[in-house]
Amino acid sequence: MEVKEWTYEEIPEFTEEVEGAKLLLTTGDEMGVRYLHDVEYAEMDGVKLRLQILQPFTRNQQEMVCPCVVYVQGSAWFQQYVYGDVGSAARLAQRGYVVAIVEYRHSEIASFPAQIMDARNAVRFMRAHAEEYHVDPENIVIAGNSSGGHTAMFAGMIHDDEENNLYPGVTAEVKGIVNYYGSCSVMNEDSNPTTVLHCQPDSPEGMVMGHVDLRDRPDLKRKLSVECNITEETVIPPVLIFHGTKDRIVNCEGSVILYRQLKKCGKDVQLYLVKGADHGGAEFWTEQVLDIVDGFLKSCFKK
Repeated sequence: MEVKEWTYEEIPEFTEEVEGAKLLLTTGDEMGVRYLHDVEYAEMDGVKLRLQILQPFTRNQQEMVCPCVVYVQGSAWFQQYVYGDVGSAARLAQRGYVVAIVEYRHSEIASFPAQIMDARNAVRFMRAHAEEYHVDPENIVIAGNSSGGHTAMFAGMIHDDEENNLYPGVTAEVKGIVNYYGSCSVMNEDSNPTTVLHCQPDSPEGMVMGHVDLRDRPDLKRKLSVECNITEETVIPPVLIFHGTKDRIVNCEGSVILYRQLKKCGKDVQLYLVKGADHGGAEFWTEQVLDIVDGFLKSCFKK
């Protein structure tokens, strides 16, 4: 065989029969995932914020254009380990979605709602750079786990943040929200069952609200709690919620309260209780859960 710059179409296929070897058939549509790490999407208050981007591809479509899931990594609003869910999120990317994992300003450097503004700017970045990252700009959803689920919920509900828009003329609107065991409410005493300093200044929720004692500030507790900010007039895309029934960090009841408030206000919402699951884990990335998420996303993109 001549040595030269072969194209895939031109190079002759090896067809010799080899005794003992087995031939595996392929279609060229088998899905792989590329990982683009630490892509800077914003600089806020001197802090560079980055995305971990997962791009699906096949042999037949090396640069396939896909819907996008902007995924906010949870951290109790403290500094995130943004690489923690890359392996799991790659399984969602393998379903044909570009997944962009968001780094936000954490509570030790910026108070609520900075995290929401960062997530919305991440959506804008992916939309503004849709061609570069092979994203369908019309079909973007936002998702998140734990405090990232809280951030995702608010990011899909807020529509008046133009003063924080780093990409003028680019919308941060999304087609849906996927909330994995989000820390969405601090209204009840047992909202966080293992947080003994619940709502105190050094608690995660106290820190994200500016190192405030929320026990003395019911107004700020309501401001931080998602369900307290949803009315019939709230414009919110379809919501999918997952929560483990034995969550030690964020009480499962919080997701039930959020679900009931969304239903009461006539919103499109689904809740899946994951039996025996704690705060995260492999149970949230099973084929069954991925099938549910995949179906939900497809339904959002049809609307």
